[in-house]
Amino acid sequence: MSWFTQTITSTLGRKLLMALTGLFLVLFLVVHLAGNLQLLKGDEGEAFNIYAKFMTTNGLIKTTSYLLYATFIGHIVWSLLLTAHNQKARGPEKYAYSKAAPSVSWNSRNMGLLGTIVFVFLVIHMRNFWYEMHWGNVPMVMIEGEEYKNLYAIVNASFGEWWYVALYTFAMLGLAFHLYHGFQSAFQTLGLNTSKYTPAIQGAGVAFSIIIPGLFALIPIWMFLVR
Repeated sequence: MSWFTQTITSTLGRKLLMALTGLFLVLFLVVHLAGNLQLLKGDEGEAFNIYAKFMTTNGLIKTTSYLLYATFIGHIVWSLLLTAHNQKARGPEKYAYSKAAPSVSWNSRNMGLLGTIVFVFLVIHMRNFWYEMHWGNVPMVMIEGEEYKNLYAIVNASFGEWWYVALYTFAMLGLAFHLYHGFQSAFQTLGLNTSKYTPAIQGAGVAFSIIIPGLFALIPIWMFLVR
């Protein structure tokens, strides 16, 4: 058995891979948020459309996107494996375990549920935007003499639907709870959550889990209210 096979089949190895893929996705969230904030510039979507074209045509970024897709899949698969392993290990004592461990946070006990909420939202989100961007009938717009796909129009139309704004906001709430536990858990798995670094890691985790999902949720709410 190779070291790689041993790693992905061991509980510790799966936790390590979960931590690394999770932190990579944290970086993606920051970059994605920076792009989405272009929607609020009030320039009829010019900045966002320019950003979107750059992100979908730059060779290095396109290559990184394939790594991102693999990371998403890996993060989901390893989370399912860990959840199944933990449930199997608890066996018939699962109920007693949950009653005997009140100190375990709600976030920690429900990471599977929170991850499912985010995953379902991602499927809908990818269908509405990623699929439309590649294969949909996206209108074109001229910006400074150059033709761009008017993805802003697609986003603006979606954020004009109250149910989608509500879904988006609910998903960001789920993401916030998921990040709150996952951020600190990742550093703990990597052995960095020591007494020296714990306060800083916890503070950064709280700030990140509030600010990033909060700003993501602000965008559709703002666009829905000011239209």
